[in-house]
Amino acid sequence: MANKKKGRSKITVYPDWCKGCGICIEFCPGRVLELSGQGKATVVREQDCIRCGFCELHCPEFAIVVRDKDFVEADKLPRRRAANTTDKGA
Repeated sequence: MANKKKGRSKITVYPDWCKGCGICIEFCPGRVLELSGQGKATVVREQDCIRCGFCELHCPEFAIVVRDKDFVEADKLPRRRAANTTDKGA
């Protein structure tokens, strides 16, 4: 049975927060993360992410965020101004 979530994730690792403990790497069933040359977690196979959330849950520094790509793309869309907003400067 195919996982409908596989390949639909956007993983963000904040390198300034990452301490390089490797917990996220050990917990990841898809082997999506590896340690970089700087000793920080880095995403190497995002397409293999099944969005289980283990890396995000177990990171002691809260340095990893896993989101659905559809939500990430929706965040990039321009926002419309609310109809009830008034401009006081005009």
